[in-house]
Amino acid sequence: MKFDTPATTNPIDRLAVVGQPVDRIDGPLKATGTARYAYEHNDAVAHPAYGYVVGAGIAKGTIRSMDLAEATAAPGVIAIVTADNAGPLGKGDRNTARLLGGPRIEHYHQAIALVVAESFEQARAAARRIRVDYAREAGAFDLAHAKGSAAKPRSGKPDTAVGDFDGAFAAAPVKLDEEYTTPDQSHAMMEPHASTALWDGDRLVIWTSNQMVAWAVSDIAKTLGIAKEKVHLMSPFIGGGFGGKLFVRADAILAALGARAAKRPVKVALPRPLMFNNTVHRPATIQRIRIGATHAGRITAIAHESWSGDLPGGKPETAVDQTRLLYAGANRMTALRLAVLDLAEANAMRAPGEAPGMMALEIAIDEMAEKLGIDPVQFRIANDTQVDPEHPERPFSRRRLIDCLQTGARRFGWDARKARPASTRDGRWLVGLGVAAAFRNNLVAKSGARVRLGRDGTIAVETDMTDIGTGSYTIIAQTAAEMMGVPLHQVVVRLGDSDYPVSSGSGGQWGGNSSTAGVYAACMKLRESVLAKLGLPGDAEFVDGQVRAGTRRASLAEAARNGELVAEDSMEYGDLAKRYQQSTFGAHFVEVRVDAATGETRVKRMLAVCAAGRILNPKTARSQVIGAMTMGVGAALSEHLVVDRAAGFFVNHDLAGYEVPVHADIPHLDVVFLDETDPMSSPMKAKGVAELGICGVAAAIANAIHHATGVRVRDYPVTLDKLIDRLPPLGRA
Repeated sequence: MKFDTPATTNPIDRLAVVGQPVDRIDGPLKATGTARYAYEHNDAVAHPAYGYVVGAGIAKGTIRSMDLAEATAAPGVIAIVTADNAGPLGKGDRNTARLLGGPRIEHYHQAIALVVAESFEQARAAARRIRVDYAREAGAFDLAHAKGSAAKPRSGKPDTAVGDFDGAFAAAPVKLDEEYTTPDQSHAMMEPHASTALWDGDRLVIWTSNQMVAWAVSDIAKTLGIAKEKVHLMSPFIGGGFGGKLFVRADAILAALGARAAKRPVKVALPRPLMFNNTVHRPATIQRIRIGATHAGRITAIAHESWSGDLPGGKPETAVDQTRLLYAGANRMTALRLAVLDLAEANAMRAPGEAPGMMALEIAIDEMAEKLGIDPVQFRIANDTQVDPEHPERPFSRRRLIDCLQTGARRFGWDARKARPASTRDGRWLVGLGVAAAFRNNLVAKSGARVRLGRDGTIAVETDMTDIGTGSYTIIAQTAAEMMGVPLHQVVVRLGDSDYPVSSGSGGQWGGNSSTAGVYAACMKLRESVLAKLGLPGDAEFVDGQVRAGTRRASLAEAARNGELVAEDSMEYGDLAKRYQQSTFGAHFVEVRVDAATGETRVKRMLAVCAAGRILNPKTARSQVIGAMTMGVGAALSEHLVVDRAAGFFVNHDLAGYEVPVHADIPHLDVVFLDETDPMSSPMKAKGVAELGICGVAAAIANAIHHATGVRVRDYPVTLDKLIDRLPPLGRA
């Protein structure tokens, strides 16, 4: 099915099941521990061996020699896999560095060996007996130092320019020109990267924790030098990914190689301290923002430049994306520059581009409002636009940023906010309110599904779509139930298997809308088969397990009485996304309290107002947004991968040193979804929401801290050492 005209009335609009806050259908499995993750398929894998990954002890250089003798002789060892004995290996299209290093080392903790043993403990003990001699080389590990050599990326759209920015900025009566920095960050998901692999003849069977099944199959096949048809990959449950599992990682490749060497199934899980440097991370940025405005508060010039780093052949953090679309301004420019760094691979993390970009832009907008003496909510409203600012002939499909800001201001009590910073105290606490816009582009991707109607009237959906904790199982079941007119309990959903039709996968907040649209397409085809079997017209209704046309009606099961009916289709997209700018919008409001003596910051309350098309399930959507808000708190106040600039690795590479928010850090979070649909997006009239929730949160907190203390911090995270010497005197009222 092709979606190339705006959606009109369709079966989803009944909203009998879709749009309802139903519980997650996979919830009982997860709550009882019976949902099997990649490392846990003990029922399907008899007598597995265990692999332990050895990571490189240098960041750049070569392996001179590797002594395996003592490790090979250790108790329980079955095999040791290295680049010397693994056979010819390719590199997946989506990996910047090779997943098994040697003799060349590209980054610290790049995998260089896998020890396979009868038990995990034996594999770990033997791994520590491997002796490696390195030839270390000097590397680049400091973005600020490498900034001067950063170059324009060769792919994508690194630079944009409209009008005469330089002239308009020079002529503007009110100007802002500031630099902001965001640090390297880790996904820090609960489930580690893990895989269980076995060989069935020349066919690889692998359970792995991966967000994009088809991508994973392709890259595993290319790395191992086998046909894609020889890879059967399953990923039915994923314990968090946030983009860190979009692509194949070392655990999957090494599990496959280990299983081949050991001639038996092998399990591999990356130990937590290895994940931070072995896998991927959100890269640090240096951002310069310039804004020029009239005294009345109209932006006349806006520029956003960003520098980030990655391994050779990597890509930039696209931190300027939102600035190209969020605010009006006739004269504008953006630029991305990429430095070569020898740190672990930089790649996508929840809302890549917009998340770190909004951390800078939304502070700059607040600073400009303060210079102008205009309320920051009103300043954002005054510079709203209903068209793409770089292409004014291209309207937004739906844009309700003003509604988000106004709704949030009313609910949060914004009108009680004192304009002057550091003017509200509660005992020893300095109290501040902050705001930021939220923005994330709406992406859609081709997605397929297979739908089965059983003789008993049950519906089964099969698609390689994944559920990374987002609720995919549930919204897909809701879609099938709505389309076929059956109750939710009559729908079975099977996900994450490469034998199923290729879906959009999970990432970029495109998964929910795209995958359900694919199910919609398959259900439309199944409906046609049902009507043909029952001899009913095309305008018949599917309701309460029946098919009704006027006075005629038949049970859905009757159509399959002679055997199961099966339909398969996918949703593809035309040019609506080119003709209309499709984005999601929101507003974040935050109250913080800062200890006047110590600089300790506590988040008191938070509100997110979101405009993201039809909300397919308000309960699971709210869960996604509050999770994103929580990550935003971490980005604002604590999360920072600290680089050892001499040795070239992230020092705090565990959950003791990399500080993510805990329950005590997070207040009650309020989430409001505006009632809207977007018929330009898909037949579901939905958009993504899981990444919108993080965009702008950190800036809202930083703005609230400034309002509480009068101290402006432009270098994330906003830790107390950046506040304490600049706080107002303790005795000041």
